[in-house]
Amino acid sequence: MGERSVLVTGGSGGLGGAVVTAFVEAGWRVVVPERKARPGSEPAAAGLVRVVADLGEPAGAAQAVEAAAGEPAAPLRAVVNLVGGYASGGLVHETPVEEFERMLTVNLRPTYLVTQAALPHLVASGGGAVVCVSARAAVNPFRGAAGYSTAKAAVLAFANAVAVEYRSQNVRCNTVLPSVIDTPANRAAQPDADHSRWVTPAEIAPVIRFLASADSAPTSGATVPVYGRA
Repeated sequence: MGERSVLVTGGSGGLGGAVVTAFVEAGWRVVVPERKARPGSEPAAAGLVRVVADLGEPAGAAQAVEAAAGEPAAPLRAVVNLVGGYASGGLVHETPVEEFERMLTVNLRPTYLVTQAALPHLVASGGGAVVCVSARAAVNPFRGAAGYSTAKAAVLAFANAVAVEYRSQNVRCNTVLPSVIDTPANRAAQPDADHSRWVTPAEIAPVIRFLASADSAPTSGATVPVYGRA
């Protein structure tokens, strides 16, 4: 078990597996929340802890954070917010408000709740890092994704607010902005795209690990593009 803990939300997703592996290989104690226990989800490596928690609810977010902060020998030093989702739609006038709001719920609410619950622990342990995942669409929207673009822009704004509010307490917050991530789900959704131009999870994971580590101590409030060649 490492001497420091990181909470990785969305650790079972397309990007999450690479991020979890990067932290485990660097010697971190890694806590991964899941909505429900799944067959084959048992820890595959020393220092990997899985907990069942609904991150869309305050109690679930608090439960996940308590698990991550509950090992005195490995205090919570970082939170990585990967939970999110994408849904295409029509133009704004064609999009029901319920679909628009769902993008905010999926992408912003877990990030807010988990970060909110984790901040007191990070402050109490002398500081740490929060890394959020937005998207290139937050700064470069595309047609038919107003809800998604707005939600990812909100994640970016929230991360910048955390960076400002907690910098005097040695808590940093930075954001990465991927383009299209090369995952099986995205390949299935866009079979005719040039997948060689997409950014891979293995390329993004070291960037996230760096932003969570003491190696990036002078950096907070940064927006880091991870576009590959897309």
